[in-house]
Amino acid sequence: MQCTCGSKHWGLHGAAGLLLVQNRKVLLQHRAPWVHNGDTWGIPGGARDSHETILEAAAREAHEEVGIEANSFTPITTHTVEHDLWQYNTVIARAHENITTHEMNEESLEVQWVPIESVDEKNLHPSFEKAWPQLKALLLESGI
Repeated sequence: MQCTCGSKHWGLHGAAGLLLVQNRKVLLQHRAPWVHNGDTWGIPGGARDSHETILEAAAREAHEEVGIEANSFTPITTHTVEHDLWQYNTVIARAHENITTHEMNEESLEVQWVPIESVDEKNLHPSFEKAWPQLKALLLESGI
């Protein structure tokens, strides 16, 4: 979808991603060079299907991209970025201790638990980079 902000957004029904937190670290995905905004770091996520809730879409995308099972995290809150007729929803969730993650398809080069304080050192996906200060503040406010 071409947005009035000048960017192209994926998903007619918006998009959702999952920001997992564990022991003051967040799970980041290193995107393959060939995908949109490739060779950057962000969170697993993508387009919502018309029948999905925000949580369902975020969980599905996280499972498809980095192998996260829906029962391996507890949602805390959702952060929404509005763009006229489109929105991106980030589900912030606490990862359970026994969570396992790995690259599930060619969209991911690697996944990594990154200390909250070190996220800014990565080459971040432009949209995630823009949202990160607010997301970080939410994480710190929640006592994670």
